[in-house]
Amino acid sequence: MNKVCIVGASGKLGQYMVQHALDRGYEVVGVCRPQSVGKLEPFKGRITIVPGATNDREVIEKAVAGCDGVLTVLVPWGVQQYATGTAQAVLDHAKPGARLVFSCGWHISRDGQDIYSWKLRTFVKVFGSLARLLRFADLDDQVEACRRVFASGRRWTVVRGSDLEEGESQGLPVWSRHVGDPILASNITRRVDFALFMVAALEDEALVQEAPAIVGCQTPSVLAAGAER
Repeated sequence: MNKVCIVGASGKLGQYMVQHALDRGYEVVGVCRPQSVGKLEPFKGRITIVPGATNDREVIEKAVAGCDGVLTVLVPWGVQQYATGTAQAVLDHAKPGARLVFSCGWHISRDGQDIYSWKLRTFVKVFGSLARLLRFADLDDQVEACRRVFASGRRWTVVRGSDLEEGESQGLPVWSRHVGDPILASNITRRVDFALFMVAALEDEALVQEAPAIVGCQTPSVLAAGAER
């Protein structure tokens, strides 16, 4: 892994991923909207920036050229299949054999075996309906984007994040295949550590074609699981 592209580099998660990738010595290409380029000023001279919409196929084709890995923040903004367009562009244009790591929330299920709390089910239903009504976001678009990733046959990983909080790193998050597993019960991860897991997944062969649901390694549910062992 020498050169990586970060699609959605200017967001909070994206900026953390940029820093983690630089810390590992990777050459970094970042994609972000033209109006957000200024957010990447702290990395000036250390990364290559390709401005443009992340669902713009020409922008993605240019950005991922020659990259060994692509980290993609899937955001369901609007009702124009933004997340699906972004995922499909990455799947189509990343070089053969590249590691593709995507981010999403716990609401995405790969095999239908996840068990969701009533709070999460209610949030997804209410927020999803309201966001779509206001044309702000479409959670179904993110579901479709991940469905295409799962069916692609590529060397993908879809990292499903819990609720997020800011704060200093606690270390690499713990993961499980299914939401509802007791170890995930705390439902909180530091955003900087979510980014750490994304970057670490690039070189973790055990995560190829996995959809890990993650939680902070110092959360009560993880500590309790460790004590039981």
